[in-house]
Amino acid sequence: MRIGIFGGTFDPIHIGHLLLAEQAMTYGQLDEVWFIPAGEPPHKRDKQITNAHHRFNMLELALADHPRFKCLRIELERIGPSYTVDTVVQLGVQHPNVQFFLLIGADMVKDLPNWYKIKKTLQFVQVIALGRPGYAIEALPSFIQDKVHFIPDAIEMNVSSSWIRKKINQHQTTRYLIPERSYQYLKENHLYEPRHTQASDEK
Repeated sequence: MRIGIFGGTFDPIHIGHLLLAEQAMTYGQLDEVWFIPAGEPPHKRDKQITNAHHRFNMLELALADHPRFKCLRIELERIGPSYTVDTVVQLGVQHPNVQFFLLIGADMVKDLPNWYKIKKTLQFVQVIALGRPGYAIEALPSFIQDKVHFIPDAIEMNVSSSWIRKKINQHQTTRYLIPERSYQYLKENHLYEPRHTQASDEK
């Protein structure tokens, strides 16, 4: 089997995430994509993130109608920082006959050399990434170049979870940028709204 691994905070999940996964599945001829929400994102230790329970529930709701998209609790159940290397090693041991591909956005490619234990990570996975016109893969170390595959003519959504949180906090609508079931969930639980008001961003 060929499986895509899509890690992230997913705070919240949005259509850009789903679009990346769908394009990677087609380009990489993947059998499934496994979404893995981070328990303790090491790069966000100084930032407040939404409770893992809510993030996982929104993700699960978003993937409910996608039989080849699944979500795993592997990093939520692990104590300590959610390093990608620990996840891919664990999955590699548990599924020795599976070929894994790590899915990342274009903005993350240039940072790969700085990832924690990136050389060990790439012993277990190859990388499928969105590519921006003019991005020079030659800028990456050779051991990374050999493992990275850019999706040609990829569609990229100019939307981020942080931008969505900001808009909700400002009482602006984010509907249709978030899968409908996930959107209704965050509305019902007043996620991302100003602390002292429960006003809706969609009347």
